[in-house]
Amino acid sequence: MSQFFHNNITDKSFQLLVALNENYNFVLIGGWAVFLYTNSLKSKDIDVVLDYGELGKFREEFTVNKNDRLKKYEIKTGEFDIDIYVPHYSELGIPAKEIIKSGNKRKGFLVPRLETLFLLKLYAWGRRRGSIKGRKDELDILCLVSSPEFNYSDYFKMIKKYDFNSEHKNLVSFLKETKKVSELKLNEQQVSKLKKKILPKIEKREF
Repeated sequence: MSQFFHNNITDKSFQLLVALNENYNFVLIGGWAVFLYTNSLKSKDIDVVLDYGELGKFREEFTVNKNDRLKKYEIKTGEFDIDIYVPHYSELGIPAKEIIKSGNKRKGFLVPRLETLFLLKLYAWGRRRGSIKGRKDELDILCLVSSPEFNYSDYFKMIKKYDFNSEHKNLVSFLKETKKVSELKLNEQQVSKLKKKILPKIEKREF
């Protein structure tokens, strides 16, 4: 399996994620949610959406810091972070309250539906393109959009509902420009085949 972060760190992160899942109620987003859908790249940081009551429970066990610039709460472990997003404060492109309501079980974890997770990734990518995290977003986006579970009809409805026109255009440009993806062990021929499958379904869509 390909990897983006060191296995030692991702293993520790997942072990903590499993422990958190046993004791707290949250919707898992970010790279680990992508992994549960695609079984592709493991993640490092843990990203969750929850309500304020659950945030209070986290504060009983962890030192939780508020990050007003990024509109989230953070727990620093030294090797990776736990990023917490809450309703009426965090900016995710989709209201946190709606993410919490629409969560569904995947391999024992509560996660957003695949298309919702995809939009969350597009939104995050748009704000950190060119960085290491932005590159990981790009890889996660490729894994999700190439999933056989991806529902294009639902995706288009959500683009219109949440006004993701610019994010969609950036996605189309990114797909067109991508030649090979070494992190996913995809050569130019494999990427070309993937693009021929995906691009006709999305690039000429009007909103």
